[in-house]
Amino acid sequence: MREPVIGIDLGTSYSCVATVIDGVPTVIPNEWGEKIHASVVSFLENDRIIVGNEAKKRIISNPENTVYSAKRLIGRYYFSEEVKKARALCSYKIVEGPNSSVRILINGRQYSVPEISALVLKEMKTIAENFLGTKVKKAVITVPAFFNDNQRHSTKDAGKIAGLEVLRVINEPTAAALAYGFGKGISQKVAVYDLGGGTFDVSILDIGNDMFEVISTAGDTYLGGDDMDIKILEHLISLVKSQYGINPEEDKHILQRLRDNAEKAKIGLSSQDRVDINIKNLFTGPDSKPRDFHTVITSDQFREMVTPILQRTFKVCDEALQSGRLTIGDIQGVILVGGPTRLPIVRDYVRYYFQKEPLYGINPDEVVAIGAAIQADSLLDEKKKSTFLLDVTPLTLRIATVGGFTEPIIPRNSPLPIERKRKFTTSRDNQDRVRIRVLQGESNRADECELLGEFEFSGFKIAPRGAVTIEVSFDIDNDGIVNVSAKDVETGTEQSTTIYLNAGLSAEEVAMSQDMAEEVVIERDRSNLPEIKE
Repeated sequence: MREPVIGIDLGTSYSCVATVIDGVPTVIPNEWGEKIHASVVSFLENDRIIVGNEAKKRIISNPENTVYSAKRLIGRYYFSEEVKKARALCSYKIVEGPNSSVRILINGRQYSVPEISALVLKEMKTIAENFLGTKVKKAVITVPAFFNDNQRHSTKDAGKIAGLEVLRVINEPTAAALAYGFGKGISQKVAVYDLGGGTFDVSILDIGNDMFEVISTAGDTYLGGDDMDIKILEHLISLVKSQYGINPEEDKHILQRLRDNAEKAKIGLSSQDRVDINIKNLFTGPDSKPRDFHTVITSDQFREMVTPILQRTFKVCDEALQSGRLTIGDIQGVILVGGPTRLPIVRDYVRYYFQKEPLYGINPDEVVAIGAAIQADSLLDEKKKSTFLLDVTPLTLRIATVGGFTEPIIPRNSPLPIERKRKFTTSRDNQDRVRIRVLQGESNRADECELLGEFEFSGFKIAPRGAVTIEVSFDIDNDGIVNVSAKDVETGTEQSTTIYLNAGLSAEEVAMSQDMAEEVVIERDRSNLPEIKE
């Protein structure tokens, strides 16, 4: 019997795990029948940890020790604009770690973002093992198509920490296309509109004879359903300020209760024209009496709030079409992915933009995990080993040059895997090393691109300037991860490295985190959990 392998959709708001059983992709439920699991980790007293939907309930009662939306932080520098936004809104404490990395402070201990994500992945692994009745070691994990090298590395590190061998990291829209089209004889160009909790991607694929070729992709790694929650939250904060004269942003408990109700209102508007928000005992007034809060949000109000967010998604769609040299008329099918695509306003806008009815055949919360499971199964099945998935790199790979500028090496939307070579010469007499800064982005300015890291090559002969020629090879593998090797052309001396995020985890740190993760026990008996008190 072949060993089991799983596909995991590691989402900003929710995660999902699937496998292929007797040729049928199957979403795996936990022991309570839940198939969609909140990507939330709550740290309780006595070193107890809970993950998933039960942990999400603790965002209000245990806000400082409950971590959510970690995916928005993974692979980022502490000084980035995205992290600044998160620090202003999140109830847990985000602090600076070594080399400008992001750390989350819980009960006096700093956790890296991959360690938090690893706990979510470990929960998905446990759910699969309980369902299948056997150990699971191998997995395919999905990421937003527009994740850069740093974010992909950090996601892979999270998988390793969770005790998984990550067979491949694949893009979420590509996984969704696999779920819709694999084995169904479809031959058409499709657009995958993937609006998740924290990220947005669009990919255009050419599907034919079970070959899935990505033509182009574009995205925004800080745009999603969470931003809709924030718009409603801002509206609620404004109402509380005007009605009661207090600032909810100064009290994390009040802020989290409002945020929780903002998300519930958004979900309610996927099936209703209006939602009532009733919050009992939101705060205590100066007379020591509790104050309740009530308001109504209509679909028209919600439309006004979120239209700017959706307009941003269609600018990204424009980019993908232009990059693929396509028009709306070339697209024959539109696949919706992500919980927010259940909202009527989202479906209306997508229908208007693409001028066709989107496909609704598979649950938008499960479709990515199903596609990941199909890919995982194919990687271990000798009969399916022929390559059927041809992806692209979402961002241009560049090197820094003099004056703060960059030179493109591998253009965005290049088919993967891909390799490019460049030759460099020494610029000073008796130079003993060459340092190359590697970046990703679309700007010719280094400070407007994402620094992946620095690669240093040494060991070549000492000679006058220009006398030594070094050939550097840059390649991006099927996971979208960058590798670099350098060779002294004259002597053949060669070195290679993988570019790692300076602010990420070293191999030693990953190994240490693996050891600690093995000792962590995630609480599964809900009857033993402390009562939630608001």
